[in-house]
Amino acid sequence: MDKDYRIRVAIVDDDTMTANLLRELFDRNDVIDTLYIANSGNELLDRLENDSIRPDIVLLDLRMKDGDGFEVLEKLSEKDKIVKIIVMSNYYNLSLVEPMLNLGCDAFLPKEIEVKELLEVIEKVHNYEHYFLEEQVANLRKQAVKKRQKLHQEPKDDLSIREIEVLKLLAQQLTAKEIGEKLFVSTKTIDALKSNLLLKI
Repeated sequence: MDKDYRIRVAIVDDDTMTANLLRELFDRNDVIDTLYIANSGNELLDRLENDSIRPDIVLLDLRMKDGDGFEVLEKLSEKDKIVKIIVMSNYYNLSLVEPMLNLGCDAFLPKEIEVKELLEVIEKVHNYEHYFLEEQVANLRKQAVKKRQKLHQEPKDDLSIREIEVLKLLAQQLTAKEIGEKLFVSTKTIDALKSNLLLKI
């Protein structure tokens, strides 16, 4: 990343105080710039569709009145990825990490996260792809072990050839877009296959 480049962040939160505090925090930072504040998911979707300049990262709240975070993630997952998304929520729970990832979220954070760590997460998501808290990594590993055990215990006949191909590529840490390119199908198709896999394994 160019040393003079500032990461463009869009804050999406219907809590005006929270949004303004985040903007003040980013304004004091040399690396991050607040592109705009959207007070609802629908406002964000409209701006992503119509604004000439897009944010690099969307900082998204889950619970909002006019288009919540879940709706935003679902609608964006139907298209090729155009922005990276960090969800920050008071409703943070480890059980939601995997569903958030499946919806295209790049990081899932509690709103009480320390300022220093939040800034680090934004930079890491911008430079790479996903960011996991230590507790999330531990939980995902535990879930992966359980699924591998189940996969070995049950016959693979339930999985289609295509699903097995996707499963192998997911194990290589490839993104949905990268898998789609390898298998010559759309990202939306890969996301659907991933959902089927979660139900089967």
